[in-house]
Amino acid sequence: MGHEVIAFVRANSDCKPPQLAGAQLRRGDVTNAASIEEHGFKGQAFGAVISCLASRSGTPNDAWAIDYQANANILTAARSAGVSHMILISAICVQRPRLAFQHAKLAFERDLRESELTYSIVRPTAFFKSLSGQVERVVKGKPFLVFGNGELTSCKPISDRDLANFVADCLDDEAKHNAILPIGGPGPAIAPLDQARMLSELVGKEVRIRRVPIGLLNTIVQATSLAGKLSTTLAAKAEYARIAKYYATQSMLVLDDATGLYDSDATPEFGIDTLFDSYSEKIEYFRQNPTSECWETEKWCPEEDSNLHILANTST
Repeated sequence: MGHEVIAFVRANSDCKPPQLAGAQLRRGDVTNAASIEEHGFKGQAFGAVISCLASRSGTPNDAWAIDYQANANILTAARSAGVSHMILISAICVQRPRLAFQHAKLAFERDLRESELTYSIVRPTAFFKSLSGQVERVVKGKPFLVFGNGELTSCKPISDRDLANFVADCLDDEAKHNAILPIGGPGPAIAPLDQARMLSELVGKEVRIRRVPIGLLNTIVQATSLAGKLSTTLAAKAEYARIAKYYATQSMLVLDDATGLYDSDATPEFGIDTLFDSYSEKIEYFRQNPTSECWETEKWCPEEDSNLHILANTST
């Protein structure tokens, strides 16, 4: 059994990323319920909907508009179109919610679970590109930044390709229906210092480490939180600071509710792509393109690589 794929992308986007090769592109606005129905579903029947939506900034207004309301718009349209299955890409960090976008994601997860649709809620760990922001600076001889001792957190990162394959499996694998599915890439779990060791091996010399004390993040969070009471712009910066602190102190692994600790062994693994191979590819790219400003911009279409599109699937 195969699936015809319809990808609902931004109305103002004119790029066609390689990840969507073979899919039919439709354009519209996920924040507009009428646009989803008129330009996305177009009165047609679909077997399933996959939501890859995520707010860009994570600030409260953005999070509730995208992580919650846009997904709610899609759920409403899916019901009207007779869709029987919705697959949601959420995030593993909602296990310990402290940020606006996490609460928004959880609110929609609850709405989806309480709907009549079959659901598959996929909670990935870290993405490769989330752990690749320092590759270019290391290639240029700058130090690798870590918080605390560099071993406060760890994760099992998963590639876009492996995650896409896992999500596609949710369509037909009944074991993944009506389930919350944490998923990581191949183990073992990787800490920031492990990332630095990988980069050292790949660049052929020891990468310098610069440690940033967690106390500094605490100070920044406190200062920006106070300043955030004065304006929405400063409030957004305060949320950015809280997000930074969260990821500097929380592992992206399954959380054991009984112990309150993250459990690497309990975090499922899937796929074959490794962060080491991804780093190797990026380093080679930067060496061949030393004036490039951004790996992602050069290799992919930035608008469509931001996880802000919807894939609707129907069996053929």
